[in-house]
Amino acid sequence: MKIFKFKSYFAIATITILSTTVSCERGFSDEIAVAKYPLTPEVFTDFPVGLTDAFFVSFDPAEGANVNGFGIDERDAYRGNTSIRIEVPVPNDPDGNYIGGIFLDRGNGRDLTAYDALTFWAKGSTTAEVGLLGFGTNFQGDIYAANLSDVTLSTAWKQYTIPFPDASKLVQEKGMFAFAAGTQSTNGLGYSIWIDEIRFEKLGNIAQPRPYIFDGQDDTITSFNSVEMNASDLGVTFNLGNGSDLNVNAGGGYFNFETSDPAVAKVSDNGTITILSKGTAKITASQNGIDAKGSLTINSLGDFELAPTPTQAASDVISIFSDAYENVNIKFYNGYWQPWQTTTSADFTVQGNEVLNYENFNFVGHQFDDPTLDTTSMTHLHLDVYVPGEFPAGAKLKITIKDFGPDGIDTASDDITQEYTIDTADLAANAWSSVDIPLTLSPRTKVGQFIFTNDGSNLTNFYLDNVYFYKQ
Repeated sequence: MKIFKFKSYFAIATITILSTTVSCERGFSDEIAVAKYPLTPEVFTDFPVGLTDAFFVSFDPAEGANVNGFGIDERDAYRGNTSIRIEVPVPNDPDGNYIGGIFLDRGNGRDLTAYDALTFWAKGSTTAEVGLLGFGTNFQGDIYAANLSDVTLSTAWKQYTIPFPDASKLVQEKGMFAFAAGTQSTNGLGYSIWIDEIRFEKLGNIAQPRPYIFDGQDDTITSFNSVEMNASDLGVTFNLGNGSDLNVNAGGGYFNFETSDPAVAKVSDNGTITILSKGTAKITASQNGIDAKGSLTINSLGDFELAPTPTQAASDVISIFSDAYENVNIKFYNGYWQPWQTTTSADFTVQGNEVLNYENFNFVGHQFDDPTLDTTSMTHLHLDVYVPGEFPAGAKLKITIKDFGPDGIDTASDDITQEYTIDTADLAANAWSSVDIPLTLSPRTKVGQFIFTNDGSNLTNFYLDNVYFYKQ
């Protein structure tokens, strides 16, 4: 099978997109109407439609996106002569452990208000789950993104439909298609994806929209003044023409958000929540006049005490997570390892300072193996821990520092670890506790991971800041 990568109209670009301001100057008369945006429904048939030769834009390679597996196939297509072929990399591929990106309209965008869904045909070389398929991601806010999660592909061509959360919002859309795929569902086996006949359509059989925020749950959190967060787990459930229901993840721009007390917490049009003062406020939303299921009640305790400012010189530090230093290349601060992990992230920003927040905590991982770290010259690992609310009896926090061995790859057979347990004597309630762990790990030339566990204790919620190696 012949694969043409980046041939003529296929090109990879970085995710740094220059924002283009579109201005309309009047011509010979002020009475000349401003032209509408193109109504073109086709995105890819036998070729990309109405797009430039640099329409594919990869997700960030610095975050693990592999840019080498996107091309066209001239031997296998659902209809016509060509299809898009995507090669999903194996987890240890040095060029990146997943593939993903968008099809970007680099012109003025398209008017999609006449349509109600994106449709396309797809199949895989093996049965696999694709993490994301959708449209509306444009790297310029993504407020009108709409996508499906964990879409199961079979080895036969099948058509997929993504309903519009609200077509009236899509008057100038540039994000024509989006995808992301890894090997979580294939136990690390790389595979191929074919996609064809991507177009916007007016199906007329999509009904019963049921919007939701915060995954349809009525959540309550304790927080502090100046904390910023985004309304999360937004979507709309639709009934399709075949009678089945489909959940579509939706960007914040599709919703109308409200706050019960704007003096305590305000919420932007796109769902950014800012806590202003001590008190209680409830965040709700609607979509196209339909109340969204779910809410967030915020109990603000007032001003938040930031973690102590680090004093080590930057030249003596290798930073994993800190606003005081430049962090190394991080793959994730929460790998969401399934099926045993229950830990969720509720990270927040306060006074411009980012804080990691782990809830429902049993264990969680930090991964920074691209590349691994040579910490031979470092003498200590530092972290600041904050336990909010009532202090749980017998709370413990165990940290495992892992060196990936001679090959620099996370394999149990040659990994080397150091464990350290922070117990009740080292932790406090509603205050920052600074912990400095002497490094005894040897060798420590290819350190790539931390694992935090509650060591069987009742510690289920904590904040984390200023995680870094340093030398004395």
